[in-house]
Amino acid sequence: MLINQTTLVSQLAPPLDAQLAQEFVDEFISQEKHFIQRDWEPSQLDGGQFCEVLARIVYHQDSGTLSRGKEFKDCLQYVQNEQLPHAIKPRRNALHLVKILGTIWKFRSERGAIHISPDYKANHMDSRLLLEGVRWCFAEALRIFWTRDQERVASAIRELLQFDVPAIGRFEEIVLVQRTDLSAAEEILLLLHYAGEAGFTRRELGKFVQHPAPRITEALDFLTSPESRRVILLGTKRFRLTDLGSVHIREKLSDKLLLTEKA
Repeated sequence: MLINQTTLVSQLAPPLDAQLAQEFVDEFISQEKHFIQRDWEPSQLDGGQFCEVLARIVYHQDSGTLSRGKEFKDCLQYVQNEQLPHAIKPRRNALHLVKILGTIWKFRSERGAIHISPDYKANHMDSRLLLEGVRWCFAEALRIFWTRDQERVASAIRELLQFDVPAIGRFEEIVLVQRTDLSAAEEILLLLHYAGEAGFTRRELGKFVQHPAPRITEALDFLTSPESRRVILLGTKRFRLTDLGSVHIREKLSDKLLLTEKA
């Protein structure tokens, strides 16, 4: 079953504060969404907001004191102070997190991402660096604070991103790619990106992909072929995106994820 934002937050709180857990998930999704949409400046701003929220979460869990508005630097100073009591064990977990958060925060600040500057323009490479740092921090925080089956952590992260496909809509039992300019193969890739770990059966793809059945079959044959390897057919008879397929989505089809009037 696909995990949604509400379910993830409910599984994080407790031990996390419910409001901070909601902000934590929201900021991560916002960061991913702006990056996919190639909206570099908001993507970098989201990176800073994510750092603030996660720093407060770590401070709360490490000190036992809830402060939803505590300053970023004060959160880090507490966690890094060896003279104070600390609840997160082993200590290296908290120290690694705040070190990466501090690096993200300092980089975006020194590059001019938080102020209007005539010498700096938000760009893909800087946003990509920040996003990868945020992704690591998100995954690490789930590893530390997730109270359920740890094997679900990686799946939860991938499944969570299904909601950031603006071109796809769900209408009761129908999942629809709301663009008319995509090939059968592109529609399949977008749908499987949306489906996450659960994937889709051939019957479901036949129902959702808006192309003739022969085209769908041809596209699946190509996507699962040794030459492509972007989709895999599991023993459960469900098709799922491979890691190579995920890279292809982000590197080649990111603009196709958007819902535009041109489509």
